[in-house]
Amino acid sequence: MTQTPTQTELKLYTFDEFIEWYPENSTRKYELHNGVIIEVPPATGDHADIISFLLEVILLALQQDKLPYRVSASVFVKTPNALGAYLPDMLVINHDNLKNEPLWKKQSTLIYPESIPVVIEIVSTNWQDDYYDKIRDYETMGIPEYWIVDYAALGGRKFIGNPKVPTIFVCELVDGEYQMSPFRGTDRIVSPTFPQLNLTAQQVFDSVV
Repeated sequence: MTQTPTQTELKLYTFDEFIEWYPENSTRKYELHNGVIIEVPPATGDHADIISFLLEVILLALQQDKLPYRVSASVFVKTPNALGAYLPDMLVINHDNLKNEPLWKKQSTLIYPESIPVVIEIVSTNWQDDYYDKIRDYETMGIPEYWIVDYAALGGRKFIGNPKVPTIFVCELVDGEYQMSPFRGTDRIVSPTFPQLNLTAQQVFDSVV
């Protein structure tokens, strides 16, 4: 991720300060990491292909299972420590719980795990964010299911093997801790939220042009 000029000031921002600072109608995206404002680099074509493909698959699963959920790629998730706010690549949102979200109407921000059945991150060059920071914060929040889609095999070898292999992790919250299940090649992805999902890891990887 690219540092913004604000970081040179050595100032740590709270969530409220970050939202107040956020440029209106900005074409750039920013996140707040431990009080530091970070510019999110534009998605590559492959990254965008993966998001589009998963969006189609998940929307179909929602229709088939008749779940009261919606999907978004432009909603903030505020971390519990008030010094973090992420813009996940994709969120499955429990629309019925939005009435309980105090920051939803004005700031498009979610703070309760009951509103977020699934969060999905597509791994890019800053892979440590997804494998360390975000998995810790999403786990602490109590988000039931977190996908790490490492289609380009960018993550650390202790996660995806040596030699590195494209991998999708489905992290399921069990007794307050994520249990990481890896899926590769023709493995069928097992999702607690979408038990009827008929999708292999390779189908996701093959969705890039």
